[in-house]
Amino acid sequence: MTSEHLVFPGPQLKIVATVSAGYNHCNPDELRARGVKLSNTPEVLSSTVAEIAVSLMLGAARRFTENLQQVRSGEWEIGFDKVLGQDLRGSTVGFIGFGGIGQATARRLAGFEVAKLVYSGHREKPEAKSLGAEFVSQDELLRQSDFIVLAVPLTNETRHMINSETLATMKKNAILVNVGRGDLVDQEALYDALKSHQIYAAGLDVTTPEPLPKDHKLLTLPNIFILPHIGSATVRTRSDMAVLAANNVVSALTGKPLLTPVHL
Repeated sequence: MTSEHLVFPGPQLKIVATVSAGYNHCNPDELRARGVKLSNTPEVLSSTVAEIAVSLMLGAARRFTENLQQVRSGEWEIGFDKVLGQDLRGSTVGFIGFGGIGQATARRLAGFEVAKLVYSGHREKPEAKSLGAEFVSQDELLRQSDFIVLAVPLTNETRHMINSETLATMKKNAILVNVGRGDLVDQEALYDALKSHQIYAAGLDVTTPEPLPKDHKLLTLPNIFILPHIGSATVRTRSDMAVLAANNVVSALTGKPLLTPVHL
């Protein structure tokens, strides 16, 4: 459901408790105008989404889309130099957005012998030092990263932050990973960049629209690995999210502070 489709039942509505970290679908401006509280479920899903981020990095770098097609077709390219991918080992990984999900992903990369971690954002993160991550400008991050992980919320500022101009600044071997929201990326520009091999590959857990139509042109590309928005889709994490959302509702209805409020 998109924000323009939200229907407000009336003054009896006290809280909207979204079972997600992002809340762009909740129409914050309208909620603010009506005095309705908003809560989300950050942090409890960071670890699980980070696992998907690493999976997308590996899936795109090791050409899972092409290799799975070979398995399904029964026609394997056998040879010493066939379907070669790229290593995480020795790479530079850049995070656009270094909140809970970005940091959880960085922790999971510790065993992959990554050479360098960099991140961009509005300000430096105190947690970054212990993770060995360096704060850089977004332009510098795009220019030096082998892997670029998008882990920011969708706002007017971040919408289509990956576009023809930003894609043109990336390395030819760059791999773009998106675990944020589909509209962070201009998909037309991404298609062109992948089709022309301007960048190496992409791994997406989020797209626009969702579901992505089965005849969408992105799905014709061999160098993209797409999952159906399953970042937080584990039994444990979805349970934790549901409990947190329910407790926020109880808090709102009993006059207590929200556990995870969104400040409107």
